[in-house]
Amino acid sequence: MRNHEVTQKQLLLDLQGEIGEPGWARSQIWDYKRSMIRAPKFRIKEWDYYLVMGQGFALAFTLSDDGYVGLQSVSLLEFGEKPWEHTETILDVFPMGKMYFPENSSQGDIRYQKGRLNMAFTLGDHQRHITCNFEDFYEGKPFTCDITLAQPDMDTMVIATPWDKKHAFYYNQKINCMRASGEATFDGKTYKLDPKTDFGTLDWGRGVWTYDNTWNWGSGNLDIDGHTFGFNIGYGFGNTSAATENILFYDGIAHKLDDVTFHIPEDSYMKPWKFTSSDGRFEMDFVPVLDRAAKMDFKVIVSDQHQVFGKLSGTAILDDGTKITVKDMMCFAERVHNRY
Repeated sequence: MRNHEVTQKQLLLDLQGEIGEPGWARSQIWDYKRSMIRAPKFRIKEWDYYLVMGQGFALAFTLSDDGYVGLQSVSLLEFGEKPWEHTETILDVFPMGKMYFPENSSQGDIRYQKGRLNMAFTLGDHQRHITCNFEDFYEGKPFTCDITLAQPDMDTMVIATPWDKKHAFYYNQKINCMRASGEATFDGKTYKLDPKTDFGTLDWGRGVWTYDNTWNWGSGNLDIDGHTFGFNIGYGFGNTSAATENILFYDGIAHKLDDVTFHIPEDSYMKPWKFTSSDGRFEMDFVPVLDRAAKMDFKVIVSDQHQVFGKLSGTAILDDGTKITVKDMMCFAERVHNRY
């Protein structure tokens, strides 16, 4: 067991631009300051990504500044008889800090308005607000949404991870189990969110990445008889010798896991997967429903993404030994290879 929990508030980086105390925490115990980064501006990556899961559909929103490129995107996914998805992206060249992303997830709003896209991530009292108007989102038709995510006082997954390269690091927070309300509209259809059953997740990231990376990530949330349950699993984000980001959430309390392995069929992402854990506390079967695949190859910039949505069934075990049984839980798991 190697999960070092950091509990003392401190600066993320030392004077040499390296993480002072790698590990994980339940909140943003580290203070991120862009001015302390010692890598070139074009290597700095900052993003806020929200995934909101409804009944039979999902919505995803990204605002990002990845140094020499910014990718602002919206995704709409349906999981019915004929699964369908569309992602529309606005590309910005060399933003390199000009988007002025907040240095803390609990302070500051992000607003983006350019051409067809007007999107904002704003903070309220124990809640997060996503608004979007995307003209010509697909086939000339607009996409709009007004969504609220409730964020009571609760644990989150925060990790500070060095890469095995000077000045490179990964600082990330996952906020699971935020009950979702509001709606989105597209092509005459309204997608309504019910906080009794529907949830949002925030993936908040800041850091300096190495050029060539492959990672796995999976996440999901569920209401179990009025209790919130969520999980976050993944690896490939630098040197995780101090801590993994594998974790369970139950009624706002974090339950830390050790290693989790993704068993992905080599010949098809749409065949059943398995997840196994070194501590036996996350043992799951995953049946894919939809592969949100995206690939681009500009020689220097390459991205091959497979974000697979499907149904998860199995058991998770909390710190006190309580066994959580899930069946056909809609969630996602992904494998992404980037060179950028």
